[in-house]
Amino acid sequence: MRKAGIVLLLSLAQITNAQTSNTDYSDAFRLLDQWIAAGRDYGHLPGISVAVVKDQETIWSKAYGYSNLANKVPATTNTLYSICSISKLFTAIAIMQLYEEGKLRLDDPVTSVLTDFSLKQQFKDSGPITIRSLLTHSSGLPRESDYPYWTGPDFPFPTESQVNSKLSSQQTLYPASTYFQYSNLGLTLLGEIVEKVSGKKYKEYVEEKILKPLQLNATHPYLPKEEYGKKLAIGYSALSREGNREPVALFDARGITAAAGYSSNVTDLARFASWQFRLLEKGGTEVLKTSTLKEMQRVHWIDPDWTTSWGLGFSVSKQGTTTLVGHGGSCPGYRSTLQMDPKEKLAYTVMINAGGESPEFYAREIREVISKIPKEKQALKPEVDLNKFAGLYSSQPWSSEFLVTPWYGDLAILELPSANPDESMTLLRHVEGNKFRRVRSDKTLGEEHIFETDSNGNVVRVIRHSNYSMKIK
Repeated sequence: MRKAGIVLLLSLAQITNAQTSNTDYSDAFRLLDQWIAAGRDYGHLPGISVAVVKDQETIWSKAYGYSNLANKVPATTNTLYSICSISKLFTAIAIMQLYEEGKLRLDDPVTSVLTDFSLKQQFKDSGPITIRSLLTHSSGLPRESDYPYWTGPDFPFPTESQVNSKLSSQQTLYPASTYFQYSNLGLTLLGEIVEKVSGKKYKEYVEEKILKPLQLNATHPYLPKEEYGKKLAIGYSALSREGNREPVALFDARGITAAAGYSSNVTDLARFASWQFRLLEKGGTEVLKTSTLKEMQRVHWIDPDWTTSWGLGFSVSKQGTTTLVGHGGSCPGYRSTLQMDPKEKLAYTVMINAGGESPEFYAREIREVISKIPKEKQALKPEVDLNKFAGLYSSQPWSSEFLVTPWYGDLAILELPSANPDESMTLLRHVEGNKFRRVRSDKTLGEEHIFETDSNGNVVRVIRHSNYSMKIK
């Protein structure tokens, strides 16, 4: 998943006041706001939705671009997107609820529950395909049911009965519990297990047992057709060589719903993350037992090459010294991600209504920029209002533009667009008047940057290395 349309949920006034748990996020969010806006414009993205969660609070969220380009419908924080494979988290929770009730065991063979399961096990020495191995994508099953449902323009998703009718003509790729093989088919079968064990239709079960109790009122095990182009964003294609994105037909996941059929917005996924942080900290039972959620978010499978690890339904990965849990989603016309840091109780969710883009890229860079916030408040109190110098400046013809923005007592310069804002920032320290000097990596001061003003005192350009760049916004 890559860039495309983003929704971040906060106004500039809210960004300025974004301070929680003694951490001042305001300068970081201001920089990120401009960085994402530039990414959306330069990447020709339709729309993007983003939310950042700290424990029980959504500390930043905002929307960029459009959910419907033709009708110029703005993307908002309440815009619905297909969340595709993030759907798997809800299916996994449903399975674990039934596990808590003693209605199934994780090491039960699939055939003990789905007695008509007829997919061929081609490895005679393989162990059983179990519920646990479906949750961890280590079952050896093929990735998909044997239908071309990811193929446009119509995306012919099969019904549940059609999925099952093709099982006898499919076979395992590997012996069970040998390799990680991501499998929409596996999670589809878990949806069938939910139905078989609970005695309820899958959609009815998750609405009653998960979505309503968590008050996820904008999350649905379907894409609401009546809202397409309104509350539900239109999905668009990846960029063509000519720089165009075409509308993608709305799809119905039908029999694959448990693996890829949900819709939601960043507001609801932020609430979903807060529930997990709350349950992990306070203990007890809220939809799940604390111990069950912990079990889901620890590593249950790691590939022989030690690079891919998975929990029970959750992706579990190490990013530097941080362990992230969550899931991503990629469906025709939509990309999404939910990444959670349970230790720090921080979560990041990004939704984009276009193909060929990476919400994980945006989530990662948001996380990295936040990590650059000084741990202790700086003693720096410049004698000038740093907002006076903030804005966009031209870098033409050498590059596109650069941002100047306050950064915790200094100014930060960031070229736009930028792939790594956390690494690309240049800090400037105020010296006197409109004069600043670059802060070197060893904290000593380098060359001067002098901001020039017009007769009204408004900054019009900055001079560096005896050359100047004009302020454009």
